[in-house]
Amino acid sequence: MRWLPDPWAETMATSPSITGGEKKHWWLRNKKIVDKYVKDARGLIATQEQSEIASALNLLDAALVLSPRFEVALELKARSLLYLRRFKDVADMLQDYIPSLKMVSDDSSSENSSQQLSRERMKLLSSSNNSSSDSLIRDPSFKCFSVSDLKKKVMAGLCKNCEKEGQWRYLVLGQACCHLGLMEDAMVLLQTGKRLAMAALRRESICWSDDSFSLSNFPITNDITTNVAPATPPRTEFESITQLLSHIKLLLRRKTAAIAALDAGLYSEAIRHFSKILDGRRGAPQGFLSKCFMHRATAYRSAGRIAESIADCNRTLALDPTCIQALSTRASLLESIRCLPDCLHDLEHLKLLYNSILRDRKLPGPVWKRHNVQYREIPGKLCALTTKIQELKQRVASGETGNVDYYALIGLRRGCSRSELERAHLLLCLRHKPDKSTNFVDRCEFSDDRDLDSVKDRAKMSALLLYRLLQKGYSSVMTTIMDEEAAERQRKKAAAAVAALQATAIQSQQRQTQEQQPIKESELENKSTPQQQTSTASVFQGVFCRDLAAVGNLLSQAAFNRPIPMKYEALTC
Repeated sequence: MRWLPDPWAETMATSPSITGGEKKHWWLRNKKIVDKYVKDARGLIATQEQSEIASALNLLDAALVLSPRFEVALELKARSLLYLRRFKDVADMLQDYIPSLKMVSDDSSSENSSQQLSRERMKLLSSSNNSSSDSLIRDPSFKCFSVSDLKKKVMAGLCKNCEKEGQWRYLVLGQACCHLGLMEDAMVLLQTGKRLAMAALRRESICWSDDSFSLSNFPITNDITTNVAPATPPRTEFESITQLLSHIKLLLRRKTAAIAALDAGLYSEAIRHFSKILDGRRGAPQGFLSKCFMHRATAYRSAGRIAESIADCNRTLALDPTCIQALSTRASLLESIRCLPDCLHDLEHLKLLYNSILRDRKLPGPVWKRHNVQYREIPGKLCALTTKIQELKQRVASGETGNVDYYALIGLRRGCSRSELERAHLLLCLRHKPDKSTNFVDRCEFSDDRDLDSVKDRAKMSALLLYRLLQKGYSSVMTTIMDEEAAERQRKKAAAAVAALQATAIQSQQRQTQEQQPIKESELENKSTPQQQTSTASVFQGVFCRDLAAVGNLLSQAAFNRPIPMKYEALTC
């Protein structure tokens, strides 16, 4: 086991004593001890083993106790934390250099934040009318405008820390911010560090003497074939920073295009851009993915795809359980389909989160974490949320729990067919199957590997609840469709029976009319004049016909469908 020094013991041993001779040079002894700690830490870091680097951190902490502003010790500690993937510790250590960190907080957050607010407030006009311009200039709180913190930090990096020893802050913190999901901050920090490195390299090259470029330092031989090709050098920090910066810019371009399409109302286009980020081959940090999932959930909700929106809210809460926007969005979605018990569960969770924020007097997470709400909005939101919970409890007590709109959940119109329901249900089951609920975790880069198991458990639980809700909706809608089909068959049978009865009645009426028609014709014949009967009979009287075809022809020419009166005694053979 490696022996580590006790910093407090070393400090007490090297602290100035009462005697005047030892009181002179105590700071010199501390400097030697700090140099020894830093030298030992460098040796441990050079091994590139995690256990040795952890031991080096203890040495560096001991050195910083004696010399808190020692630049070399600070740089070694930051790089050691970055190598051990303790990105949150790096961000906490160098949080003053994060561009997006809010310097102005709410008045109720802390006493320090109120002091910062008083320093940053804008005062365009003086409080008294008799004040002169000189008094306004002397007033330190007078500002014509407030410069953004992002520009302030970048300009501080360009103007104040132009020496080589200040570059590491931007490079190390930029990599840490990238792994924490602060992509905009990472891009600004890495670009600033890269610019400072190039400026330092130019200054160093100008200071080189002519002897540094003499040809004697570069041996030249005529035999080119004897030269051995140099081995491929390892990738330097500058090259890794360049590749990381290009990847960050690609992600930010896609995110910007997706948000622009979402603001323009092109929801399918926004979903496509966000899906490129979330389903890409190369992974992305946990914080960045949670924001993209939340934005895509908003796009799905605007497009009317409620099941997909709830699924993305579930993934967001799996990655970030304290996301206020995801909880409120999922609660409103569940309320829109009248799934009141699950909506109440989310609202109760959100109420607990609000109470914890008010108790801790700060938003959840570290100070550099971004939120969509501000601290001063929490009391008003909590009052509105309490009223909403009471209303939903009254609706549940009145018996509205069983009236869930499963058509809106599945994304179907009322009166849809069985084939439409089966197709929509198959697509939703393939997309939101509980076995596939943790596939997005494989494309996620976690800042702490200990969060992996908890993220998977939350994702599986929420996906299982959604899958059960979809199955229940499928059975309910299928039952409704089957009832409608049975009712339709009954209506068809009734219509067929009515049509058969009508056809029978029509046939009977036709039969009666056909029977009554000869009777009427015979009555008409009986009423005809005797002269017509004698003239008709005289036409055929006394006709000798031996051919039956001639008789038929005569009958057809007569156009009568009634017996012809004939005198048979005139027909002799």
